[in-house]
Amino acid sequence: MTTQLGLPDSIRACLFDLDGVVTRTAVVHAAAWRETFDAFLRERDGADFRPFTDSDYDEYVDGRPRADGVRSFLASRGVELPDGDPDDPPDAQTVNGVGNRKNELLLEKIRTDGVKPYEGTLRYIDAVRAAGLATAVVSSSANTRDALHSIDAEHLFDVRIDGVVARERKLPGKPRPDTFLAAARDLGVDPSRAAVFEDALAGMDAGRSGHFGYVVGVDRVGQTDALYAHGADRVVKDLAELGGQA
Repeated sequence: MTTQLGLPDSIRACLFDLDGVVTRTAVVHAAAWRETFDAFLRERDGADFRPFTDSDYDEYVDGRPRADGVRSFLASRGVELPDGDPDDPPDAQTVNGVGNRKNELLLEKIRTDGVKPYEGTLRYIDAVRAAGLATAVVSSSANTRDALHSIDAEHLFDVRIDGVVARERKLPGKPRPDTFLAAARDLGVDPSRAAVFEDALAGMDAGRSGHFGYVVGVDRVGQTDALYAHGADRVVKDLAELGGQA
């Protein structure tokens, strides 16, 4: 049955990233990061201000836990901030403060525009479950449950490993494979028999370093070559291309 889903016969579980794979929220995340970092850098650098770019998002932020994304991007600009505390206010000059400002902007944008799913992904997950494969959602977002609830998709996943769970379990985020490995473990499946579905380069790195049985890159923004370079076994523009669609 798995060959009809575009997967090797050995695969028994599918692990899906949320933003950019299940929901159309990657672009919203990118916009919130851009607004946050541009305001921070404009105030800090004045006339030497250089804006946050799409390539910055792909290389330093996309797929990573919020605080890691702040550290990674700011380090690329030679900026180091104290970590602060997770509940720092959004105007605090700390890693957590900058991250909380981004999350505040993200939630404003989601409240205004709502969350929309990729219908091809939802149909594919239905087919995966109909074939008897286990499913998990694996995301660095702390808003995963709310996003899934808003599109009535919570029931599509047997396991949820998100930013909240990762913090509780002290799991390092992507590009480390720990969150995906935790999902496979919770499903009772060896990583070699699990497939990873990701749109972020950090997610590709996690799939490769975790030695998963198959890694599917979802190219929403024209980075097919980069997804392959970071470890994808196959790259598609939509999961409908893999088959299993009614």
